[in-house]
Amino acid sequence: MEHVKNKQVLLRDYVTGFPKDSDMNIVESTIKLKVPDGSSDVLLKNLYLSCDPYMRNLMNKPEGPPNPRSYTPGSPLTGYGVSKVLESGHPDFKEGDLVWGFTKWEEYSLLPAAQILFKIEHTDVPLTYYTGILGMPGVTAYAGLFEVGSLKKGEKVFVSAASGAVGQLVGQFARLNDCYVVGSAGTKEKVDLLKNKFGFDGSFNYKEEPDLDAALKRHFPEGIDVYFENVGGKTLDAVLLNMRVHGRIPVCGMISQYNLTQHEGVTNLAHIIYKRVRLQGFNFLDFYHLYPKFLEFLLPKIREGKVVYVEDIAEDLDNGPKALVGLFSGRNVGKQVLVVAHE
Repeated sequence: MEHVKNKQVLLRDYVTGFPKDSDMNIVESTIKLKVPDGSSDVLLKNLYLSCDPYMRNLMNKPEGPPNPRSYTPGSPLTGYGVSKVLESGHPDFKEGDLVWGFTKWEEYSLLPAAQILFKIEHTDVPLTYYTGILGMPGVTAYAGLFEVGSLKKGEKVFVSAASGAVGQLVGQFARLNDCYVVGSAGTKEKVDLLKNKFGFDGSFNYKEEPDLDAALKRHFPEGIDVYFENVGGKTLDAVLLNMRVHGRIPVCGMISQYNLTQHEGVTNLAHIIYKRVRLQGFNFLDFYHLYPKFLEFLLPKIREGKVVYVEDIAEDLDNGPKALVGLFSGRNVGKQVLVVAHE
């Protein structure tokens, strides 16, 4: 079996502050398109890669206990993706299977089968959806809202970064439960999407609000029951002033802090006591066992048009660094997907 070219996106060096395209290198290596004899690994052709804010934290030089997923300079980035099985040494997978899970930012990957989370059984929806609405972001929105946020019908819900991969779903899931939902975003286009595309009750551009506390009181005169936290910093500080008694804050991300060398403080934490607020961090890996239940909930709603999804598509690994870095300036509109190859 001949070796074939394998384009890769490598981390050049650990990153401090705001990431740049030049923090990553595009290289061309070679790979043998064969699973080694006796191996239980799976050989994948990567089709679509997910660009996610958490990937920025993996670029930092590790401090304290090591994160097994931290990136190593000179090695490919890793993240969630949709792939096609070319050859398998594992009985659960066979040639031609479509799968999604944790893969490398390259054209072809030879990986342990354990990194493949799920075989894709439903192909009547776009395959790119398994990087977003039917992948890690979808489960994050679902578990964060219903499991961590303990959402009840008719509650008042605020979502930050609301037009992003997770936020757009949180708002729609809450609306399906007859909740009053308001979201914040950073451009007029995104703010309009929240109301006109995703059905939010209200939306505002946080960059145009000199007083976030006043903006929240305008939209939530009776306070907030559930705040789905994607941003942190000044937004979290203002939200704490506006939470209702026994409110819940599922903490999914803090994108405003990822590129700061000195993180912002939060001054209103005492309101957690006054209002008996539950603030809980979580991530997708805590809840991926719910995936079958999640598909039962969501697939019919996608097919019936009751839940919609907006994607921002970038083509080719060469554009991977730009697509990933763009997340932190708000360049993307909706879920950022990188196309490596079409099936």
